[in-house]
Amino acid sequence: MVKRQNKETDMTKWRQYELWAQTAENKWEMVGVFPTPELPTAMANARSTRSRLIEVLYEDTKLLGQEVIAELGANRREP
Repeated sequence: MVKRQNKETDMTKWRQYELWAQTAENKWEMVGVFPTPELPTAMANARSTRSRLIEVLYEDTKLLGQEVIAELGANRREP
């Protein structure tokens, strides 16, 4: 978890990285949550299933946004 303190408003922005694995046609399960993207990227590369690495941004406990930063694995298909 990367945290950044904003002294003016006393709110903390932080990021976490989530690794998700596809387990069925329309089903995804979270593998884990990580403070940096390196370990989940290595884990996704080692998996035989389709995986997504998602960067999630928070301010204190409020979700500000999320973005798929990598999609790895076998048989990726475009919708």
